[in-house]
Amino acid sequence: MKKEEFKAFVKKHPKLISYVNTNEMTWQKFYEMYDLYGEDETAWKEYITPSSEKVSDNSSSKIVKSGIAGLTLSEVVNWFKNMDLDGIQEGIGNVQRVLGVVQDFSKKDNSKDSLKETYKPRPLYKHFED
Repeated sequence: MKKEEFKAFVKKHPKLISYVNTNEMTWQKFYEMYDLYGEDETAWKEYITPSSEKVSDNSSSKIVKSGIAGLTLSEVVNWFKNMDLDGIQEGIGNVQRVLGVVQDFSKKDNSKDSLKETYKPRPLYKHFED
């Protein structure tokens, strides 16, 4: 019964999903909070308030939402932090190797064409030093 109420609470506050997706919180911790405090707004204030209303620690200005799909600056920074740069670099290296192989094949095809143009077969009636 409590589990279904928690699901309904999450549906009312979809912002909680982003905290789980960015690994800031887990569903287990959210459920434990719901079990202890229920839907008390003071307990959920940190997670439910819109990010545009949060005040940053360094300044009193509000966090400005970026134009890219409505992501906040902190979400973009977290996205970059979670990127696997070694994996990306390895993927780029693989693509470069494939392009090198393709270039080698295209160079060999061009060189065969140029050899065909310069090669002139010997007439049949002629022997080696005739």
